Formats: sequence, structure tokens, C-alpha cells
Amino acid sequence: MEKITARSNPLLQHMKKLAADGAYRRQRGLFLGDSPKLLEEAVRWGGEIVEVVLAEGVTVPALPRGVRVVEVPRDVMTSVSPMKTPQGALFTCRIPQAAVPEKLTGRRYVVLDGVQDPGNVGTILRTLDAFDFDGLILLEGCADAWSIKTVRASMGAVFRRDIYTMTAEACFALLRRSDLPLYGTALREDTVDARHADLSRCAIAIGSEGRGLREVVLANCEKTLKIPMSQRCESLNAAVAAAVLLWESYRND
Repeated sequence: MEKITARSNPLLQHMKKLAADGAYRRQRGLFLGDSPKLLEEAVRWGGEIVEVVLAEGVTVPALPRGVRVVEVPRDVMTSVSPMKTPQGALFTCRIPQAAVPEKLTGRRYVVLDGVQDPGNVGTILRTLDAFDFDGLILLEGCADAWSIKTVRASMGAVFRRDIYTMTAEACFALLRRSDLPLYGTALREDTVDARHADLSRCAIAIGSEGRGLREVVLANCEKTLKIPMSQRCESLNAAVAAAVLLWESYRND
């Protein structure tokens, strides 16, 4: 195991830049993960791990051959980690190159439109994994799926589910080719109670925290869904709304 003590070391600066800069992540084709637990998920589910930096005394599972492993003092880990309380492990992993297929082969997907909070994107990814949805489609204006906050909130789901980024028009065409109806969360004349909708085979669109789904997305929804709630409340957080709808689909499967 290598040992590094200088905070200015190129590897450590590389990791800090991966955490902070989306353009740099895309250029290098890498993202940063933190914590021994997330590293364990990456190993378990076949993430392509490139480098691992450990604080002194931290143990991790057996790593694939060829992974560079470095140990640093705990004060150096604190200076490099994006977390206020570092958990002792940072690692770089290759961003999966999930090319948009000609057709989607799964039954259920989530489409996010302008969801800008990385914690919400990661939580929705974690939730769709828990409720056995097949993948996530990110449209314009969404948080980066590979930011450290998104990856952390996903609790390893980034290694288990397909993630696609595309324009709205490309998404609509893909869903048509896949014979998957798009359902949105909004109120209009065709809105149905989510408890009575057939969600066994569909894509569910969730809009941004502030403005909901764009008109172009709603225009391509075969129907819209309503989550019944107290009249005192107008809406739910994007991740919470997604969790309710995904649970409805899962429990009736």
C-alpha cells in the first residue's frame, strides 16, 4: 500500500476536483465515492474502481486487481474529503457508459424533469432500486447523477440500475419505441388517483421542486396522476412524491 502525506499530492487534488467539478468528471469519465460502505457496494455490484484512498487504520473489503490503494493520515483525509465528518475512505470509479438503447427492455422507469437537488435525485434512485424499477432517465436541468451528493444519497443504487441522460424529445421517442406510456404528476381533466392507476408498465415523470413538470413533458403524458393528501397541503417534495408512486406500483405488482 502506498502512503501519501502531502495534501498537495496530485491524486488528492484530482479527487477534490472530481467532487467539485461536473465538467471535470465528464472529461475524465470518473466520479468520486466516499465511505467504506459505498466502496463495498461498488465492489459487490461491479463498479469499475480505479483508485482508493484510506485514512490510517481503516479497513475495506478485498479490491479487484489493479486498483491503486493509498493510505493517508487522518488530518489529510479531512482536508481532502468533501464530507464534514469523513468516514475514512474515498475512491474514484468510472462513470458507466450507458448508451441510450433502441428500446427499453424493462417494465418501469422514472423520468426526472428539472429536479435540481442532488439529494433528491439520489434518493429517488435509491427508492426506484428498492421498489424494483428498472432505471432512471434524466431530462434537461437535473442534478448530475455522478455528483458526490447524488451518489451518496443513492446508497449504492448507482451501481445497480441503469441511468440515462437525454433530451425530452429523445425520451419521448424512446418510450414510444418501447411501447411504454408516460404518466406525469399534475392536475388536469384526465388526472386519476394514483391508488387506482395501473402502474405495472410505465414511465413515471416527476417534475422540479419549484415548478413541476414542463408543458412539453405534460403534453406527452398519456395521463396524469394525483396523490391524495390533506387539503392543507398543495404538494410534496419530489423525492417523497416519487416514493409514494413507486410504492403504489410495487405493492400492486
